[in-house]
Amino acid sequence: MLRRLASLFTLIMRSYLPDAYLFAILLTFLSAILALVFTGSGFMKVITSWGDGIYGIIAFAFQMILILITGHALALTPAVNRILMAIAGIGNTPVKAGMIVAFVGGVCSWINWGFGLIVSGLLAVEIAKRNREVDFPYLVAAGYSGFVVWHMGLSGSIPLVCATAKSAQNFIEKATGAVVPISDSIFQAFNLLPALLIIFTMPLLYALIHPKASEVKLIPPEKLKEVENITVRIPFPSQATLAQRIDHSYVINIIFGLLGVIYLYNHFSTKGFDLNLNIVIFIFFISGVLLHGKPVNYINAIAIAIKGAGGIALQFPLYGGIQGIMIGTGLAKVIAGWFVAVSTAETFYMFQFWAGGIINVFVPSGGGQWAVQGPITIEAAKTMGIDMVRSAMMVAWGDQWTNMIQPFWALPLLGLAGLSARDVMGYTTMALLWSGAILTAFALLVGFRVL
Repeated sequence: MLRRLASLFTLIMRSYLPDAYLFAILLTFLSAILALVFTGSGFMKVITSWGDGIYGIIAFAFQMILILITGHALALTPAVNRILMAIAGIGNTPVKAGMIVAFVGGVCSWINWGFGLIVSGLLAVEIAKRNREVDFPYLVAAGYSGFVVWHMGLSGSIPLVCATAKSAQNFIEKATGAVVPISDSIFQAFNLLPALLIIFTMPLLYALIHPKASEVKLIPPEKLKEVENITVRIPFPSQATLAQRIDHSYVINIIFGLLGVIYLYNHFSTKGFDLNLNIVIFIFFISGVLLHGKPVNYINAIAIAIKGAGGIALQFPLYGGIQGIMIGTGLAKVIAGWFVAVSTAETFYMFQFWAGGIINVFVPSGGGQWAVQGPITIEAAKTMGIDMVRSAMMVAWGDQWTNMIQPFWALPLLGLAGLSARDVMGYTTMALLWSGAILTAFALLVGFRVL
């Protein structure tokens, strides 16, 4: 039954889902229409809100791109590559292949969303090279499905923003005067338990939905050739100049990397486990520098990694414009307000999770969504006497959840695999339904104070 349902969703997505860029444009049209209908804003108000928002998230966009490319560069290090080769050997049947990619994608996305996207993509390609019976889009979808736990993990934008003092978007600090350490958000049982449940059961879902042999699409031969030609290590020239010797200097690289390690040691020893967005980027940057060995190798890895950021760089302004409409016209507050209006103390968390899922389709940026939904969520929680931290995490859950049908964040992985969103979204719709059931149940448990 699950396999037939996955096949149906795959057929629908391949037939009707537009390219991710056009998807963003169509969402722009839809958000503009909704703003005109539900907010009373005039046409010029919608247009000016859209235009003002187009480049209103440049700083955050650059942070997201840095997370992506530093995570990708780290995934290309020899140490990580050897681990991937070893793991790929486990996926020697189609079912095992899907299960192992889904599991690795979940674990790595929890650690860092950019790292998880790229590691799962590289693992999917490596397994597809070895196993000529497994469906390649299915493998890539399994890797992307692990992304459904990213906002519950160490690179989650909302918990990290709430842990950052004097941040413009730390609405909890503005309401209470205190920042929220990640020990009170990410590492609480109400957040860890559903994350673990999804990570360990998503592989079981993929074991049940692998397509029939007649529907299998193998990795394209041209993609195999392209993957085999990726070389991160640059050989040392036979007659190296002084400049080339510096480029290949292990000593310079190690000294530079150690400076980063000292900085991180000082940061954590003086501030405790203060893991914010910038520190996450710094950790992956310095780790990549050290593990690549030579400066020239890291330069080459970044040059490879940055190619996968093109789709995000193109579409971030579009989603900035949508965010501008949502905020500037008050549409986001209207949508969030609908859910607040029907909430009770017991159902508030569940409705904030659902509201987060809907708003994420229009604003698929954790930080951007928090700017939209955060103020009304925190104000409502304060008025109703409800825990603000858990309320914030419900928005985080919603933000990650509908990424399974929102192709924006799949772009780096799809670029690596040479696929389009319509190839994988049928499978990820199944991940949406499965993770949504788990998260809804836990949101209710939180609401009824079981957790």
